[in-house]
Amino acid sequence: MSIGVLALFAALPIALALVLMVGFRWPATKAMPLAWLVTALAGVAVWSLPVGYVAALSIQGVITAIGILIIVFGAILILHTLRDSGGMETIQYGMQTISPDMRVQAIIIGYLFAAFIEGAAGFGTPAALAAPLLLALGFPPLAAAIICLVFNSFPVTFGAVGTPVIIGLTFLRDLVGDAVASGAAGVNFTSYESFGMLIGQWATLMHLPMIFILPIFMLGFISRFFGPNRSWSEGFAAWKFCVFAGVAFTIPYLLFAWFLGPEFPSLIGGLVGLGIVVWGAKRGIALPKETWTFGSQKNWDPEWTGTVKTATEGQKFEAKMSQLKAWMPYVLIGAILVVTRIDQLGLKGWLSAQTLTWSGILGYDSVSGSVAYLYLPGTIPFMLVAILTILIHGMSGDKVKTAWVDSIKKMKNPAIALFFAVGLVSIFRGSGIGDLALNPNAYPSMPLALAQALSELVGPAWPMFASFVGGLGAFITGSNTVSNLLFAEFQWGMATQLDLPRQLIVAAQAVGGGMGNMVCIHNIVAVCAVVGLSGQEGAILRKTFWPFLLYGVVVGIMVLVLMSVLPPDLF
Repeated sequence: MSIGVLALFAALPIALALVLMVGFRWPATKAMPLAWLVTALAGVAVWSLPVGYVAALSIQGVITAIGILIIVFGAILILHTLRDSGGMETIQYGMQTISPDMRVQAIIIGYLFAAFIEGAAGFGTPAALAAPLLLALGFPPLAAAIICLVFNSFPVTFGAVGTPVIIGLTFLRDLVGDAVASGAAGVNFTSYESFGMLIGQWATLMHLPMIFILPIFMLGFISRFFGPNRSWSEGFAAWKFCVFAGVAFTIPYLLFAWFLGPEFPSLIGGLVGLGIVVWGAKRGIALPKETWTFGSQKNWDPEWTGTVKTATEGQKFEAKMSQLKAWMPYVLIGAILVVTRIDQLGLKGWLSAQTLTWSGILGYDSVSGSVAYLYLPGTIPFMLVAILTILIHGMSGDKVKTAWVDSIKKMKNPAIALFFAVGLVSIFRGSGIGDLALNPNAYPSMPLALAQALSELVGPAWPMFASFVGGLGAFITGSNTVSNLLFAEFQWGMATQLDLPRQLIVAAQAVGGGMGNMVCIHNIVAVCAVVGLSGQEGAILRKTFWPFLLYGVVVGIMVLVLMSVLPPDLF
């Protein structure tokens, strides 16, 4: 069967999910089971995979989804614990003293605070933590979710202490070594490690325009679709503050990527940028002249709100405790994430080794699943910090019970959606197994079939489309790291075949995996659960698609620009 036909079958479940959620506004709890069923049928009928093998892959997906749900539960628990302890109202009071302007708040929390959390933890954690903070400040839940999903893009290439580069490009190790040994044209790296350094350097330049364009665009987007006057210009009016924030983030981001490697650009960029911008905002630096808010909640579209209460218009908050005590849970989260993600400190290896493992699922040796129950951010630090907050904030037993019960109740819908969504992903990834007993036609995996069909369609124009393949991988799998594992070898092969600089095309892949976080179903389902919007996944996808498209076009242009200015010996 031709690659084009295989790609059509592989695209069916994705198209079905999009049509049902975006077109018919079905919730993910209904759309994803059907998409999973179509994927399973395609695996059996087209790829000739054994029914038992498809079932095993689906179980593997459920095991993986449990890990994601632990993160979601931990994030919800932090929110409800702070809600009931009085810490959240204190944070709200403190944010209003920095600036009551919701454009400024969106930049501080959604752009910078979330970048720091992405740099430390990754795995969808930033949106799950930042969106509830915006919600508590009076943002419509739908707007809060969109802001945090879209801004969680440029930090993702270096998320979780550089995991997408360090781990995501692992399968290129031998190819890089062969290229170095053979002295192939365009090789200006001497080892796999130096190649990874180059990928990080080029990726920062590809992200660079959008680091400045995206916050301005998104503030205009939010004021246009959620503001009381439906005006792009009201959001754009905060452009000076966006540029200020962009510079504060970008300088440490570039310095760490270019001189120290891929581990810390987002983490340090977010942390340093956050400190500078909060300091500047308190002193009125680059603040808009007029304060902007979302207006009266009486005029909000019902689609914007969910089951989690948002702050009301004009609500005056009181400080129930000191700002330091209120923010201490987030300080602890950040500190614990850093300590547990750096190899040299010793905790990372021990925590990640504590796993529940299922090997040879349904008798298939190649299918296994595991849950690193202590390494997942949902347990350490989220649940741990939620427990510590009981002591730090002096919570009563009744308030603790309320926070935990409410958090557990929120898990039903995201569990259903994620079990089927991640089961679909598992079949996608496992469909290209090299064992002829399981894959008798030796077909490529479903994602690889899609990527190969796209490459045949666009040919020499590949530099404009390379990042979209990375985005496709993140959309399907929910992870920049897994997207790179899936497609890095393919991108290397495309660059070699078309005589393009391999390091640029692979960097575009890594950048695309970051921008794909805006539209990936996993993250959308997770953030919907946290802000009480389960069932509104399609509404979010309809909005985040446009910044995703803009991002990909700008990255494509940047790849072409870099190709035009680089010396010929890189080709």
